[in-house]
Amino acid sequence: MLMQETLSFKKKITTKDELRNLMGTPSERAQKKVINHLDIHCKNFISLSPFLVMSTANKSGHCDVSPRGDQPGFVLVLNDNQLIIPERPGNKRVDSMNNILENPFVGLQFLIPGLGETLRVNGKACIVTDEDLLEKMAVNGKAPLVGIGVEVEECFIHCAKALIRSGLWKPESWLDKKSLPRAAKILADHTNIEGSTVDEVEASLHEGYEQRLY
Repeated sequence: MLMQETLSFKKKITTKDELRNLMGTPSERAQKKVINHLDIHCKNFISLSPFLVMSTANKSGHCDVSPRGDQPGFVLVLNDNQLIIPERPGNKRVDSMNNILENPFVGLQFLIPGLGETLRVNGKACIVTDEDLLEKMAVNGKAPLVGIGVEVEECFIHCAKALIRSGLWKPESWLDKKSLPRAAKILADHTNIEGSTVDEVEASLHEGYEQRLY
């Protein structure tokens, strides 16, 4: 077996002063844009967003990021400082919720298709089982078993540069479907379960997509 070449980072920034000297000082607008509650603009943004990503970390600081998505308005805003995210059926790993039990700090980033700017919300999370709240997020008569409640500490708009550079919302920049990675092949190779075929994995994925969204 050939040994892979070991690469190392030869130059690294190790202090905040080094970083600031290299990157410069943020503008007054960038410094002042953070607010500590959900105002009318944040609430409206969340009501129009069908998708967010949530970052968590365990007590050791090991990080994870996980997507959440549903129809626009699926995140329930309770008041100026609290929101709740429904936990829809998944693969039962519950990575994010395990992290929250060890370390409540979370970061959320809300996206609206076609809009370059995103909304970032940071705060502390907990796992919620209040039936009255969960019923408000029911779909097809099925309420989530739990929700992720967030006590909001910071909110701010993130500029559109990353989405402009990536061309994320431009269909003409998207790959042909035949060129896309095949999730079932990746999953089959990564799990390496004896007797499991790519076709079986693909069938299982599609069955979940069609039958177990809620």
